Amino acid sequence: MEIAEAMALAIDTSRDAVGISSPNPPVGAVILDCRGEVVGVGYTQPPGGRHAEIVALDEAGDRARGGTAVVTLEPCNHTGRTGPCAQALIDAGVAAVHYAIADPNPQAAGGAETVRAAGIDVIGGVLEAAARQGPLRHWVFRAAHGRPFVTAKIASTLDGRVAAPDRTSQWITGSAAREHAHAQRALLDAIIIGTGTALADDPSLTARRPDGALYSHQPVRVVVGNRELPADAKLRDGTSSLIQVRSYAPADVLAALPDALWVLLEGGPGIIGAFLAAGLVDELQVYLAPIILGDGHPAVLDRSVQTLTQAHHFHRDGVTDLGDDLLLTLSPA
Repeated sequence: MEIAEAMALAIDTSRDAVGISSPNPPVGAVILDCRGEVVGVGYTQPPGGRHAEIVALDEAGDRARGGTAVVTLEPCNHTGRTGPCAQALIDAGVAAVHYAIADPNPQAAGGAETVRAAGIDVIGGVLEAAARQGPLRHWVFRAAHGRPFVTAKIASTLDGRVAAPDRTSQWITGSAAREHAHAQRALLDAIIIGTGTALADDPSLTARRPDGALYSHQPVRVVVGNRELPADAKLRDGTSSLIQVRSYAPADVLAALPDALWVLLEGGPGIIGAFLAAGLVDELQVYLAPIILGDGHPAVLDRSVQTLTQAHHFHRDGVTDLGDDLLLTLSPA
């Protein structure tokens, strides 16, 4: 297997770590033997568990000696809950290490130099752009900005309504859109809603498969506001952690999630508007249903916008067909 192919496999493998590795990066690793054949594949386990390189080396065993390690992130060089991956690669006797992204964390960086000093060939920057836009995207963002990557989700009619005048909203979008949204929930660290939405809709905010079974990973559920939730609220079912943040300031909400890499704003309109006004929406996902209500509740409330020149502008990153619905993925202009 060529190195670029092995890196593509490592990136794809790392998808299984998204959501479960936080606050550690979702890394993928591939071990090639001396003939260039894949003998080990791994991804980062939950905190305290093995890193991607260790999983791949354990699978490869003695076949790693004289081979090549291909990793999406520079091997770590520090001892935390686990030992340094750089030393593990040296001990395994690999002849070369190829990685995509240099580790931006000064506490963990330096693995490349440690491995190189041991006489092992090291090459960085392999498929770096693909790795940065892949599963490591949100971890790299947090390392650069000191906060989680924030996606705001809107499921609306063509005229921008998220509920009818009587507040009915189930279901604006079809089953394919809902299935897609639930699959994404299983990758998130947290979902954020306001108490208005929590009290009006009594949502569970769980990640569910089409048959109703729960995904193995469930995001933390965050409710913003001062009103208390009823004792029998679905959010209190114990499926995952529940955090209530009394402050409406978006920065305070994110500060309550010190280990999160990727969070989702589910609403209501005021919460999304507050994050937009604060410049803290990094991605917008709009599930657009072929429905017109003509009246009802708007998707976003942001009273800081009083004229067209103050509007929030976005670039279109992608359009996905989901049955009769469309998913628009957008990034701030």
